[in-house]
Amino acid sequence: QVQLEESGGGLVQAGGSLRLSCAASGRTFSSYVMGWFRQAPGKEREFVAAISRSGDNTRYADSVKGRFTISRDNAKNTVHLQMHSLNAEDTAVYYCAAGEYVSSWSLSSYWYHYAYWGQGTQVTVSS
Repeated sequence: QVQLEESGGGLVQAGGSLRLSCAASGRTFSSYVMGWFRQAPGKEREFVAAISRSGDNTRYADSVKGRFTISRDNAKNTVHLQMHSLNAEDTAVYYCAAGEYVSSWSLSSYWYHYAYWGQGTQVTVSS
């Protein structure tokens, strides 16, 4: 089992940047594919990005490709989401997720493939 805690959310103006972090504790961090998902009010949870166990493979939602970068540091048990060129549509609660059985090749975008979740961090982009 792994415990996840997000940080780094906040209020930012459109066009600005934020860096989200997720700290993991518990079982071996490098055993998990890590993902970021988000959920806006009244909307379903949606995939943002995922990264393989070694960090050499990443996947992004089309809506964030070229603006967001996911990375991980297995020595520090952390995963990050660097977000640039934020816009109002990026406003949501962002969740860090860990998947023990997710393929490092396909990096599933389905939230139900990820068994462990953090509490979320709010990102609000003002226009």
